[in-house]
Amino acid sequence: MISFLNDYSQTAHQEILNRLISPGYQSYPGYGLDDRSHYAAKLIKQQLGCDADIHFMIGGTSCNKTVIAHALKPYESVIAVTTGHINVHETGAIEASGHKINLVNGLEGKITAEKIQEVLSCHIDEHMVVPKMVYISNSTETGTIYSKSELASISKICKQNNLYLYLDGARLGVALTADNNDLSLNDIAALTDVFYIGGTKNGALLGEAAVIVNEKLKKGFRHSIKQNGGLLAKGFIIGLQFEALFTDNLFFRLAAKANQTAKLLRNGLIARKINLTYPAPTNQIFAAFSDDIVKGLSKKYLFEQWEKLNGQTVIRLVTSWATESEDIASFLSDLDEMQKQKR
Repeated sequence: MISFLNDYSQTAHQEILNRLISPGYQSYPGYGLDDRSHYAAKLIKQQLGCDADIHFMIGGTSCNKTVIAHALKPYESVIAVTTGHINVHETGAIEASGHKINLVNGLEGKITAEKIQEVLSCHIDEHMVVPKMVYISNSTETGTIYSKSELASISKICKQNNLYLYLDGARLGVALTADNNDLSLNDIAALTDVFYIGGTKNGALLGEAAVIVNEKLKKGFRHSIKQNGGLLAKGFIIGLQFEALFTDNLFFRLAAKANQTAKLLRNGLIARKINLTYPAPTNQIFAAFSDDIVKGLSKKYLFEQWEKLNGQTVIRLVTSWATESEDIASFLSDLDEMQKQKR
């Protein structure tokens, strides 16, 4: 089977595996207090251009839950679009920490300053939660990306209303290497209060790097990680991987590879007049097919069936650093054969 199911099905990129085995039986201090983790954090800071705190986390949901629980008082809430990961795919983790999610409809999976203002305008007294944070993802859950002007607009309304801006970067690599992207890690550090850099979906065995920019959020964060079950005893396992990712631009090279193969697939589907339901320039492609085509493709390819649309089934095809152009050619060739048989 050829997998387009997600971008974290493989173990890890070879350069990362090499980094993990290179120390042999060397011992390290636990909980991310080792020299290799400190060096990895230094490499990330060099990309950011600011004195942020870097914490290596075990995964995206753990990171989201910890950041939000740490930042918000019990009566404070977080604003997010309905398709946001914290709303759809985290089993109520945010609500379980005692915080309400104020949901708004997104525009191509993205939030806008106007939608944020709508929430602020109707939360006016002590009988309601107090919106205190805006949560966004880049790339979004539908594969779209924020432009610098869009992020600046969101950052501005957050600062005007004393809101924290938190960016989920599970797929930040593909966002930053996408065609027409005009954001950098430096820009994101300047415009947000806290964000994370995703390793799990960009070639790592596991792990994310939480980046805390706002001084108000730095104190006690390790206590919050521990309380939320995210302080990995063998923290150096994540540190070693991010050392590899931020050496010789590996992080960006792997993301660019995922985008390149996605572009091949996207262009091939467009040439065949397949309906693509989201204008996404990254490694997630949402394509609508008849049920018989979906059934035929599923015999050889792994993918997620996303939704029903106008009598067709929308499937999500995800490329990764491990996807090869031959995988794309095979998929398109099989699709051609199935469509020919239908005629």
